[in-house]
Amino acid sequence: MTISTEKELSDFVATASGPLCVRGGNTRGMVQDGTPLSVAKLSGITLYEPGALTMVAQAGTPVATVQKALAKENQRLAFEPMDYRGLIGSKGTPTIGGVFATNTSGPRRISVGAARDFLLGVRFVDGQGAIVKNGGRVMKNVTGYDLVKLMAGSYGTLGVLSEVSFKVLPRPETQASLVLHGLTDTDAVAAMSRAMGSPFEVSGAAHNPKSEQSVLRVEGFEDSVSYRIEQLKSLLKNNAPEMSVLDSKASAAFWDTQRDVSAFHGVDGDIWRVSCKPSDAPALAAAAGGAAHLLDWAGGLIWLRMPEGCDLRGRLGAFDGHATLIKASRSTKERLGMFHTESKGVAKLTAGLRARFDPRGVFNPGLMDAAA
Repeated sequence: MTISTEKELSDFVATASGPLCVRGGNTRGMVQDGTPLSVAKLSGITLYEPGALTMVAQAGTPVATVQKALAKENQRLAFEPMDYRGLIGSKGTPTIGGVFATNTSGPRRISVGAARDFLLGVRFVDGQGAIVKNGGRVMKNVTGYDLVKLMAGSYGTLGVLSEVSFKVLPRPETQASLVLHGLTDTDAVAAMSRAMGSPFEVSGAAHNPKSEQSVLRVEGFEDSVSYRIEQLKSLLKNNAPEMSVLDSKASAAFWDTQRDVSAFHGVDGDIWRVSCKPSDAPALAAAAGGAAHLLDWAGGLIWLRMPEGCDLRGRLGAFDGHATLIKASRSTKERLGMFHTESKGVAKLTAGLRARFDPRGVFNPGLMDAAA
């Protein structure tokens, strides 16, 4: 079912007699049974105030439409949402509602925060068809703040977003990246950690073990960027024997590929996303059995390409973080579950929230369960 108004969405959910498979642009490879419910036609920017750094858009608005409007005012989505299409082989269209529903955040998350940190207000339809409005359109309006945060990352299991209001930021004048060559995972994490702890405002920190390149991004006014690059060189001279610098154009191109995990586009095997403590990343990557991997968020995020059907969680064992299965066959996702097993306390809270917002259990049932 494709709807084009919030009222249609409300009426459809209220009269639904079975599970609903909630979708925006269908770009994230989620698998579960149910009647398809798409909000892709619930689209359009309803308010944009560049001076207030605020935008309001219907949930089905393409991310590209949002970015185009922001670019005209020299602004951007600061949390740098990744595009999953190349990774999972989807031909869909990413939507702004999908970005916030999945809390999709890119490399800049380590410096500015996640998508949920920019979400100001939401309108959504709950599991009984009621239209709920929460939050506001400016940062000082914190009414229902926790509920706004709750919807971000809920993957459509608590309600179907119909409209989102969010904060945007100015686009910096320029950027550059310092590349450290020849580092192991352990040495790269140490260098990235040192850079992130410095006063030089690093906005991206990634490592590619295959090329043995660790890349640190700085953004801002041109003089400031040049100064901070030189300071980082001095700071890290004992961490890396060889360094080079990517200019603005090359830096932007690198971070686009890093954001979208382009190195794993069109490859065989399953793709996993592991969130962890940066200091644990080298050991976790090793425990994966020598699989191809990339580090982001200064080591706090690991992308891994594993053999088809491999239980990565079983290989990693218990650790402080979680492993999400992003790309795999339907049978593998059903067997292993897309999401990590929740602790008993968190699982109890989750069940309570679902019972409150979706008492009939119609929204994406089973999607966020650890395994079928």
